[in-house]
Amino acid sequence: MAKQPENFFDFDISKFVGDFKVPGVDVETLVSSQRKNIEALTQANKLAFEGVQAVFKRQVEILRQTLEESSTVAKDLVEAGSPQDKVVRQTELAKDAFERALANSKELSEIIAKSNSEAFDLLNKRFSQILDEIKDGLGKVKR
Repeated sequence: MAKQPENFFDFDISKFVGDFKVPGVDVETLVSSQRKNIEALTQANKLAFEGVQAVFKRQVEILRQTLEESSTVAKDLVEAGSPQDKVVRQTELAKDAFERALANSKELSEIIAKSNSEAFDLLNKRFSQILDEIKDGLGKVKR
């Protein structure tokens, strides 16, 4: 009886499948293709994770900026001035905060879109390679 691998990643599928002889099937090519699929998925997951990290990092930066600006805003609102001046200043601050929030939302959306696009492009490229591999494999079988 064959020795069981201690870890799933220690399992060598090529040795396992290599014992099966199926006419017209190149086991090495099949195993190589699956290995490339796993590598592509791993890379896509890495890109997605890096995207999540970038979003989180930017959110922390936005929070830090907001907290720093809050103290300045509080000082501006407490300063002496006519009620009309305070209303004008509050309106300006509200407008600035709204515009900054929109800009930050847009920036975060762009980071997410870029990350998703990179992962999708990688998987799309691998899918195209798979179709080429199938075409090449079928060409070999016909001969």
